[in-house]
Amino acid sequence: MKPIVRVKGLAKQYRIGARAVAYSTLRESIVEAMSSPLKRLRQRNGNSDQDTIWALQDVSFTVNPGEVVGLIGSNGAGKSTLLKILSRITEPTRGRVELYGRVASLLEVGTGFHPELTGRENILLNGAILGMRRAEIERKFDEIVAFADLEKFLDTPVKRYSSGMYMRLAFAVASHLEPEILMIDEVLAVGDAQFQKKCLGKMGDVAREGRTVLFVSHNMTAVQNLCQRAVWLKEGRLVEDGPAGQVVSLYLKANSTPAYEQNWENISTAPGNELVRLHSASIRPVEHETSDLLTVRSPFDLEFEFWNLQPDARLNLSVVLINEEGVPVFNTGPVNEARWHGHPFPVGLFRSVCRVPGNFLNDGTYRIQLYVVRDESVVLFRLDDLLVFEIHECEERRGAWFGKWIGAVRPDLQWSTELIDADPSLGSNEK
Repeated sequence: MKPIVRVKGLAKQYRIGARAVAYSTLRESIVEAMSSPLKRLRQRNGNSDQDTIWALQDVSFTVNPGEVVGLIGSNGAGKSTLLKILSRITEPTRGRVELYGRVASLLEVGTGFHPELTGRENILLNGAILGMRRAEIERKFDEIVAFADLEKFLDTPVKRYSSGMYMRLAFAVASHLEPEILMIDEVLAVGDAQFQKKCLGKMGDVAREGRTVLFVSHNMTAVQNLCQRAVWLKEGRLVEDGPAGQVVSLYLKANSTPAYEQNWENISTAPGNELVRLHSASIRPVEHETSDLLTVRSPFDLEFEFWNLQPDARLNLSVVLINEEGVPVFNTGPVNEARWHGHPFPVGLFRSVCRVPGNFLNDGTYRIQLYVVRDESVVLFRLDDLLVFEIHECEERRGAWFGKWIGAVRPDLQWSTELIDADPSLGSNEK
């Protein structure tokens, strides 16, 4: 199969402090003249404003027709620069890009829109830029307007739109005008939750129609759900290219610093407030475990110590366990703890322990989010990523399966099989 996108040895260098413009305004010329002595001084001291930075270095990959590829990486990894080069907004310093199809890009709010034109006129303008005939645009027009839900403001200049309205119209145009290649940067963050869900659903529809999608996102759940493949960039270089689940897992592990235990000896600087402060948090294998390594079979304790600073406070902890895809696996608290739940706490140091059974969690990286709650409803404070730990595969549980088990949990459920009726004829080849 011939690739629809081919990237060969792509590199992009930016010159810090330099502007590639052919002319200047009068104000810019005056500012330039006044700042020239200072620039020369910085250059003599070795602080030249002509330093360069490589946003991309020797990136190569191909994308086949119909593939949905997620581009992941931390901020500054080069994802947006790559999409700008693919969208022909900027030119590469080195390398080559080959595109075999009509491209639609949604790289930031309002890309390709003229602020003085109305929503209706901008739909027609974007279609023309994509090379579509007027009849093609009009065929999709009502569908675009319905998706954006902007009928009331269709004849209003888009400069009066909010960023959310801009986003809705821009996504509706880019996704409905049937490009062969759709490129989407992290712009869905502008919309509300309902619109994001609507956009992700539309992207799934686009993918099922056999069109190619390049999707930049920090939402790893969305990448895994929408993309068959992921490309991980780090500091402008391609680190990993493969199945989305596998690449996302490697990326998240590389960006998670294990924290199995935290302690605060000084009560005045410990996390919390004047009502309650945290003394320690830890993950401990149960006593009979022979190894500190947590596997899918290992039971372990989540242990929290905290100072109650207010007499007669009714406190409880609420713990949320979050997996490497950002999905909450469970939420638990001491609601069945007979001694203290619902009873007033004296001032003092308390310890709460929660036992997580073995044969329950899937392998992967997990984070603990802790809430300290008063009167079962008032959140006194919250700590994200309080503990970060990893559950490892266990050879005894793997059996003959060597892939990644599906699901957030992996319980060892009891099964039984019995013979209902022996019938030798079922195995006969006679006709």
